[in-house]
Amino acid sequence: MNTLYHQAKFVLSAPDLNAAPADTGREVAFAGRSNAGKSSALNTLTRQKSLARTSKTPGRTQLLNFFNLNEELRFVDLPGYGYAKVPERVKRQWHALMETYLQERESLYGIILVMDVRHPLTEFDWQMIEWCSYSKKPLHILLTKADKINYGAAKNTLLKVQRELKEFEMSVSVQLFSSLKKTGVEDIHQLLDEWFEQGE
Repeated sequence: MNTLYHQAKFVLSAPDLNAAPADTGREVAFAGRSNAGKSSALNTLTRQKSLARTSKTPGRTQLLNFFNLNEELRFVDLPGYGYAKVPERVKRQWHALMETYLQERESLYGIILVMDVRHPLTEFDWQMIEWCSYSKKPLHILLTKADKINYGAAKNTLLKVQRELKEFEMSVSVQLFSSLKKTGVEDIHQLLDEWFEQGE
């Protein structure tokens, strides 16, 4: 078993790219709506209970949070987007921060887009998908909270999302995931192995 992900360590939270770690090596960024289960997914795949802060109040991640796997490889937890109770001014700041990071960060290799399986493909998700398509960055979608609905319904959602993404020229991979049941952890590890090992 690859223990690389279990070694993840929090490095710093950056309000902008000037405060980010050196732009070298390779990064995989985790994006998603504030209440999609992004922090829980990060904690589950690293086997750490509190690597990424989880909160009952969506929208707590307002900075770029960097986690080192080793000297060359990192995870980045992006600000959660699209939560209605956040003031408009804060939303604009988040949007600008995300856009700058996605456009200018040289070490960014691919995006893991986290969606609640019960509410996939929101307007904000489509923005992220279109950005990845435009920038030719690999994209993998985690349909989280798969334990909240029965397997048949979850599988139907998976197939529906795959169908809707066929219009994009890039290949987008999609999987079911549950932090509670640990469903899909091996799949995401396998994908990350491929992303991090390519070009090393």
